[in-house]
Parts: sequence; C-alpha cells; structure tokens
Amino acid sequence: MATTFPLQTLLDLSQLHLDQATRELGELIAGEHQASTRYALLVRYRDEYHSRFLVAAENGLGLSEWSNYTRFIARIDDAIVTAAQSVTLTQQRTLAGQQDWMGKQGRVKAFSTLADRHHAVLVGEERRAEQKASDEYGARSFSSKSDSANTGQAAAAALSNANQSR
Repeated sequence: MATTFPLQTLLDLSQLHLDQATRELGELIAGEHQASTRYALLVRYRDEYHSRFLVAAENGLGLSEWSNYTRFIARIDDAIVTAAQSVTLTQQRTLAGQQDWMGKQGRVKAFSTLADRHHAVLVGEERRAEQKASDEYGARSFSSKSDSANTGQAAAAALSNANQSR
C-alpha cells in the first residue's frame, strides 16, 4: 500500500479553493457592512435634513427655499432607495458566498476524513509489522536458546552414555 495519501492532491486543491472562498466571503461581508453603513448614513442624514426643513418651514420659507429643500430631500430619498437595493443585493451575495464556503468546507472535511482513515490504516499496518518482527525475533531468540539447551543436553547425554559403557 502506498505510504502517501492517494488523494492528497485533491485535498490540497480543495483546501486552496476553501481558502479562496474564505477570502471572497470576507470581502462579501465587508461589502455588505459598507452598504449597510452607507444606507444608515443616508437615512440619518435625510432625517436630520428633514428636521432642518421643518424648523425652517416653521420660521417661514420662500418658494425657492421650499423648492430646494424638497428637491434635495427627494434626491436623498432616491439615494436611500438605491442604497436599500444595494444592501439587499450584498446580503444575497453574502448568503451565496456562505453557501459556497460551506460546500467547499464540507469537501475539505470529507477529504481530510479520508486522509485520516488512510493514516490510521498505515499506522495499523506499521504496528502489525513491528509486532510481527518482534514476534519473529522472540521466536528466533527462544529457538536459539532451545537449540543451545538441546545441544548441551545432547552432549551431556552422550557423555553420560560414554561413561556408562566404560
């Protein structure tokens, strides 16, 4: 069996794709934050400008001033509508980016699980090989001791037989 994970290239590639998706998701989240901030700023500015308009109207406004205020508020309202659409669009993009990131993360996780299993198999095979080598060494060592003991016993028996026959 190969010592390296056969799907390592796919694991590395999927990790690169996940890293890229992570960067893109960060950019999408930052863009959504900017769009939301811009929208909130426009709404706040419109409220402040409308308050100034009401105060000025209470103090009396000429027709041109009235017209200027109302046109400017209408422009701000248009900008607010555009900013709200931008917020919605960036939220949709961020959601799509999150789903893409989660899919890529799942792929990396799957390949990582396979790599872990492959590693566990290799470790198990290595342990079995070490155990086998240890068992064989022990058996040879025992066999050598038995042979030595048997040889010694055979020699002693031969001497004993030789002494008895004399």
